[in-house]
Amino acid sequence: MAHTLKFGIIGTGAIAGQHAAAIRESKNSELVAVCSSTPVRAEQAKHKFGVSTYFDVDQFLAYPELDVVCICTASGHHMEVVIKAAQAGKHVLVEKPIEINLSRAEEMIKACHENKVKLGVVFQNRFNEGYLKLKAAVEKGEMGKLLMGNAYIKWFRDEAYYQSSHWKGTLKGDGGGAFINQGIHTIDLLLDIMGEVKDVYGQVKTALYDIEGEDLGNALINFKNGAMGNITAGTSLYPGYPERLEVYGTEGSVILEAGKVVAWNVKGQEQKAVKEESKESSGAADPMAIGHRLHLLQIEDMISAILENKEPLVSGEKACKSLAVIRGIYESSKKGIKVKV
Repeated sequence: MAHTLKFGIIGTGAIAGQHAAAIRESKNSELVAVCSSTPVRAEQAKHKFGVSTYFDVDQFLAYPELDVVCICTASGHHMEVVIKAAQAGKHVLVEKPIEINLSRAEEMIKACHENKVKLGVVFQNRFNEGYLKLKAAVEKGEMGKLLMGNAYIKWFRDEAYYQSSHWKGTLKGDGGGAFINQGIHTIDLLLDIMGEVKDVYGQVKTALYDIEGEDLGNALINFKNGAMGNITAGTSLYPGYPERLEVYGTEGSVILEAGKVVAWNVKGQEQKAVKEESKESSGAADPMAIGHRLHLLQIEDMISAILENKEPLVSGEKACKSLAVIRGIYESSKKGIKVKV
């Protein structure tokens, strides 16, 4: 693959820096332009990124030979810019969650399909070595029939985090709180391993901060394969602990913390790979503690999808699965009943 794709980024907040670093490190991509929300922010972005900057999306999309657009805006502001990018013939890689509800997500998928452009969604933990080892063991049947899968995201964000942005923790900008923003990465991994969800029973609340979204919650999950699961998510759980993924089957269990295998108890292969050193950091207490190495792998997956005309690892449709479960948890909490997904 010798072809270099020209990338642009819409949204110049903290996560845009990870995208920029990953794009610059990849051999097959070049960062050529960024688009911010105001003239002042565009001027700041010029110094930060050192490329052409815009505050008008249409002018940004008219940049010559722009191939791919990374969307790093507030979660609830993905749809409009994704549709514009698709209509301009640009491939799109959008930060998680794909959007704040399924109807908006489906509009994005439809626009990309109609305009024959690729749509990828950033769930960079899918590329983590520890996770890939676990997934391979499940797919090979080494863990037997799946019985239970749990996701625990017991994180902490201080008040300054929510005050640092006009959209964090809001229903319109964030879609909610700890589940849809912080928890969704580990929930995505849980669903990728455990399969389709039958129903959920959830309870969320705002315990610590004056925000619209939740900072605490629990959910019980029933999977279509008969397995059960639990999800705990919070941003009020001081001081914040590494996110944890647990998978139990009839032939054993595996536990990951911050992407690192901390327990591997599969019959006949006890303690395999527990000594491995993870290259990742958890965002348990600091969202910027997460490096860009996995974003780089996802950028390279997107480049391969475009150049080889195949689906990205995390397509729009796949990204809707975690969103559907989280919306189900919110609905269940509101109504006080079990909800079908």
